[in-house]
Amino acid sequence: MSKIKVLLAEDDVNLGSLLEQYLNAKNYATDLYTDGDKAYNGFISKDYDLCILDVMMPKKDGFELAQDIKSVKSQIPIIFLTAKALKEDVLEGLKIGADDYITKPFNMEELLLRIEAILRRSGNKTHDKTEFEVGKFVFDTNKQTLSMGDTATKLTTKESELLKLLCENMNSVLDRNFALKKIWKDDNYFNARSMDVYITKLRKHLSSDARLQIINSHGKGYKLILDEE
Repeated sequence: MSKIKVLLAEDDVNLGSLLEQYLNAKNYATDLYTDGDKAYNGFISKDYDLCILDVMMPKKDGFELAQDIKSVKSQIPIIFLTAKALKEDVLEGLKIGADDYITKPFNMEELLLRIEAILRRSGNKTHDKTEFEVGKFVFDTNKQTLSMGDTATKLTTKESELLKLLCENMNSVLDRNFALKKIWKDDNYFNARSMDVYITKLRKHLSSDARLQIINSHGKGYKLILDEE
């Protein structure tokens, strides 16, 4: 079983290094970033399962970083670390969609227990899913097939990767740059045009179910939606 991947954003290098070493020792594949910009760039380039964010950081604070992360991967669990215990900060974090909030100084075992509780609550994490029900279709990411009844369409690798990201963000905008860096490893103009072609192909594959649409979100990305009848 693959390790849970944790993004840790903490500008206190001493505390951050201790946490990184502790979580790695507990079998969580943890990467430390020392400011909000580095953390976001790291998030875009890797596939994390949980984020631990310090609230007070340079360049991009924890709240702003969390909003950016949630706009790309809405279901990812987030824990805030903070030296503040102000009610306003707690409410701000919860409004953004934080799963937990821990005030410094804290016991590392307590943080570990909270991580485990959140992962239990989040249950079957979308990144681990290999099969999605998409309207009338069943999408198997391992076989790279899109099936309706007895008819199965074999997808190319990039079609499959792109559809998986859209399914993981169903009814939410899939950030264009995130998808490009995730699948094509670069968000240059040529790759962006290539992704547009694959979106057109996916629309054609899904056209047998009129309720399914991949819509453009101007300047942001794409959204896979299912119109409920």
